[in-house]
Amino acid sequence: MKTCPAKYQMKFANALLLSLVGALCACANLGAQKADPAALSKEAIAAIVANPDRSAADRHNDLRRKPAEMLAFIGVWPGMVALDLGAAGGYTSELLARAFGPTGRVFGQNAPRAPGAAPRPSSAQTLVDRAKNPLVANVVPVIRKFEDPVPPEVANGGLDLVTIMFSYHDLGQMKVDRGQMNKAVFAALKPGGFYVIADHAGRAGTEISESGTLHRIEEAFLRREVESAGFKLAQRGDFLGNPLDPRDKNTPDPVQPKDEFVLKFVKP
Repeated sequence: MKTCPAKYQMKFANALLLSLVGALCACANLGAQKADPAALSKEAIAAIVANPDRSAADRHNDLRRKPAEMLAFIGVWPGMVALDLGAAGGYTSELLARAFGPTGRVFGQNAPRAPGAAPRPSSAQTLVDRAKNPLVANVVPVIRKFEDPVPPEVANGGLDLVTIMFSYHDLGQMKVDRGQMNKAVFAALKPGGFYVIADHAGRAGTEISESGTLHRIEEAFLRREVESAGFKLAQRGDFLGNPLDPRDKNTPDPVQPKDEFVLKFVKP
């Protein structure tokens, strides 16, 4: 068998080496493009919370809600697209919008007013008014049923995050089909997207039976419901917990903060 001259073997080896290096560089660049953006630092989050243009009402709410800890727990980054379920007046929606910056969006969902309900100032209107602030122009108020809460433009994998803050328990007394809602959330999230739920802790075995009285829900029950839609628990936050709360009244006796939990689920 004839062999190639040494100079041709060297040229072939060099060409092969260059090809391999190019392929490795291409893979590295692809990996960099697909990597998740870095979450905001604690310093950046602290600056958002301390911004002097936030309302006095929101600042008062901060004392109970611990927004810096919540944003860090969620792991927010600029450019995210989120749905804030049961957004009410938009306290959480605004915080998320500030964290995401102008390249991100927050859909703040509230349910339609019940037929025959007495006219009164609504939290949904408060959210609309809040979104008029140019600093949070990336808040988009939407009125949709909880069973079908996702705007069409992000319904098929268009969301990075869904939140529901201290109102999942209310869905019990509202007779919402929570299974249908959770499936809609699952479909709307990107793979790796997060579903973050905070609520008032109920006693073991009470499930969601005290939603209209003590405004609480059993944590284990909530977790089972959400996981049945396909989610996996990624992290539990105890920064709003109070183990001294007997959890047998709406307002603990003696007066103290309610025991509250925060769960972060992920779409596999």
